[in-house]
Amino acid sequence: MKKTVDIDWPKINSIIKDYDSEPECLLMIMQDISDVYNFVPPEVIPLLVEKLGINKSLVYSVATFYKTISLVPRGKYIINVCTGTACHVRGAEKITRALAEELGIEEGQTTPDGMFTLDAVRCVGACASGPVAMVNHDTHGALNRSSALDMLNQYRED
Repeated sequence: MKKTVDIDWPKINSIIKDYDSEPECLLMIMQDISDVYNFVPPEVIPLLVEKLGINKSLVYSVATFYKTISLVPRGKYIINVCTGTACHVRGAEKITRALAEELGIEEGQTTPDGMFTLDAVRCVGACASGPVAMVNHDTHGALNRSSALDMLNQYRED
């Protein structure tokens, strides 16, 4: 999915300034940018390099290491299905498969309309509520195939 984004440069500069242009804050800066666009637009990378006084390779290292950061466009709703041990033994794979089938995508992909991205994560820290999926910052627990599809439909209606 190729997505053209109008970069709000004053907003990007404001985010960087909020962290006093500290190189140690790269991850937090990238997360804040990702909160605005659901990814870090590649056009922003030269500005990060310049303002933070870091190497481009560091930006790419952070972006590829942390699952919450992406350099490619993701959906409006990012669905992270927990695949940690507690969720796995309670059927996380079935939840992922049901969502993938319903959305017509595989794990790690975004729907053609740009609404949903489906990912798996190792743990969301809600083991007692498993299987769990997070949609953006909302946690949904005790999921089964039916409730996972109901959850998906709630976001479709928004």
